[in-house]
Amino acid sequence: MTYVGQPVDRLDGTAKVTGEARYSAEYPYPNVAYAALVHSTIARGRITRIDSAAARKTPGVLAVITHENAPPMKPAPKVTPMDLSTLASGTTVNYLNTDEVHWNGQPIAVVVAETLEAAREAAHLVEVEYAELPATVDFAAEEGNATPQKNSLIAEGGAKKGDPEAALASAPFSLDLRYTTPGHNHNAIEPHSTTAFWDEDRLIVHEGSQNVAWTQGHLAVRFDVPKQNIRVISPFVGGAFGGKGMVWPGTVLTVLAAKVTGRPVRLMLTREGVNRTVGGRTPSIQRVAIGAEAGGSMTALIHTSITQTGKVGGGPEQVTSQTRHLYDAANIQVQQNLVELDALSNTVMRAPGESIGSFALEATVDELAYKLGMDPIELRARNEPARNPIDGKAFAHRMLLECYEVGAKEFGWGERSPEPGSMRDGKWLIGMGVASAYHPAWQFQANVTVRLSADGTVLIRCGFHEMGMGTSTAQAQIAADALGVPLGAITMEYGDTALPTGPSAGGSGQTASIAASLITACEKLRRSVFSVARKTPGSPLRGRRFADVQARDAGLYDGSRGESYQEILRRADLPSIESQVGSDTRLGEITGQVRFMSKLLMDRRRWVKAACGAQFCEVRVDSDTGEIRISRWLGVFDVGKVINAKTAASQLRGGIVMGIGMALAEETQVDPRNGRIMNAGLAEYHVPVHADIPSIDVRYLDDPDPTMPLGLLGIGEVGIVGVAGAIANAVYHATGKRIRDLPITLDKLL
Repeated sequence: MTYVGQPVDRLDGTAKVTGEARYSAEYPYPNVAYAALVHSTIARGRITRIDSAAARKTPGVLAVITHENAPPMKPAPKVTPMDLSTLASGTTVNYLNTDEVHWNGQPIAVVVAETLEAAREAAHLVEVEYAELPATVDFAAEEGNATPQKNSLIAEGGAKKGDPEAALASAPFSLDLRYTTPGHNHNAIEPHSTTAFWDEDRLIVHEGSQNVAWTQGHLAVRFDVPKQNIRVISPFVGGAFGGKGMVWPGTVLTVLAAKVTGRPVRLMLTREGVNRTVGGRTPSIQRVAIGAEAGGSMTALIHTSITQTGKVGGGPEQVTSQTRHLYDAANIQVQQNLVELDALSNTVMRAPGESIGSFALEATVDELAYKLGMDPIELRARNEPARNPIDGKAFAHRMLLECYEVGAKEFGWGERSPEPGSMRDGKWLIGMGVASAYHPAWQFQANVTVRLSADGTVLIRCGFHEMGMGTSTAQAQIAADALGVPLGAITMEYGDTALPTGPSAGGSGQTASIAASLITACEKLRRSVFSVARKTPGSPLRGRRFADVQARDAGLYDGSRGESYQEILRRADLPSIESQVGSDTRLGEITGQVRFMSKLLMDRRRWVKAACGAQFCEVRVDSDTGEIRISRWLGVFDVGKVINAKTAASQLRGGIVMGIGMALAEETQVDPRNGRIMNAGLAEYHVPVHADIPSIDVRYLDDPDPTMPLGLLGIGEVGIVGVAGAIANAVYHATGKRIRDLPITLDKLL
């Protein structure tokens, strides 16, 4: 292959660094107005009085929309398996069509003004009184009320093999430990923003979205207009990580404000606004128990979790996902449990479930290694399964031990003194830790069209999403190789519901999903072009077989015989040839979804597909202050075939950076009395900065998975998995102290 696997620069790189790329709040509209939200200050109750008189008198204010004057909207759609767009509901609340308050921070009014400053000033002048109702807001206090999560097609709640509790009780060596992780809030570099404009009964929405099709479908239901009357445009998204996968209040209320005022309206959420109206990662309480023989073989492995959902939405986290697959214990039990709170719906965040679940699992495995007097890598190798531990399915591709072998050599693991607290550099205690990374591989339905024009250029159209990971570049590389054309001949159109429906940018599944359809579409196009050439007088391809023809040098060739695409279309007097995979008719969408889901389920009955890796971490801990510094990092990953060496490394590093934040800094602090987020901004919600991050070395084995398109596996999320576990294990090695509650802050070490 000419382009696949190469470190190709991003095709949109110039547009982004020069400011040519437009994000959702940057589209110019004449006479655009600006919106600001008013948030509730209670967790549960009813509004008894809302006084907007002072706000209306503010110069420049066009409207103050409350439950007393808002036009009616349809309720959020119920989830149905035949229409996955129903999954887009951030919450079930019918905003401003009710006087009820369901969480602290819920939008209860929208101010629209000529300027952003006027809108925000007026929003502060809205006076509200409530009749408060009892609210359940303290996650820790609700631990005893957790109920088991049921298994479903979307999420598995539990699984069991053997009798793990009995095996744990009789094991010669055992651990039974408790871990906690806090909630986390989304803080993408681009805060959520929406620009909406109604042209009679047609709606245009500019929205940073991970799924424009879901957003379109959701708004069609809420505003009772045909889906084809709504166009959602999102070519560039300034980071999302799960936070822009659902439709949150700001989007719906911007569309409502545009309808009320008859003008284009723009809402740009503040950091506080994002925290109060966009769901984040659930906190968790976890139990991990392991029993083992003296030689290290695990006889029992138990992993249970408690996470929260909102009473008005949210979903379970796959906290125990990796525990089903990583270790070959004789007896295994995983069970996820849920509590419902009067809180904003939780939502997905990079490597949902696995990122926090791997912290507890990998820290426990490390602790068991010390208890057994074994090297932590050796213990993992002793328990590496040949097949999936619970159900015996085959692994489609698994090179975890190879990742550890490469990583141990490159990181210098053999030079590590195994005794905790034994490595020191002056006042700095030095520790080294490892942990396994694991994330399932997903595929979704993707509709693609590929058009070859007579000038030799290729246009690829698909409503996928570019959130900074380089999707358009990777797909252009795949298409260029599939058609044998220069990369510069490829033009990508994406991020728009006017295009064929693309997959959601989530679950690390977008690249593989598009690639599967794109490869098929390119083959269909080659066949169509070849068919035209065979029928055209004078073509050197007349009488040749398609099986003998190669796509190269911007044309089709059988050895030295053949001709360019331009010549083929010129001879046939054709301006272009197009191929399509998928259908965007309503019936076609449903039929295609059913067929795709059936194929996916059959595939998953046969294989376990996942990306995996080994995280190596070195920390330095100040023996006087407890300050922790990450001094070295190496991640070695089995992610199948890598499409773009440059963007892949960037994605893996980004996941590791996010994991460092989770381990050492990030924590959503909620007042247990009233459910209010107390650090709803970057001044108090701490994320890593450049000074916190060492040089991060990433490697990948680049070994294709034969069951995946081009052999590629998801790459965006596996990088964060195991990071917190590796850091916790390194901190223990440095200090001899086990920290089982994230984040690992200096007060917990002193």
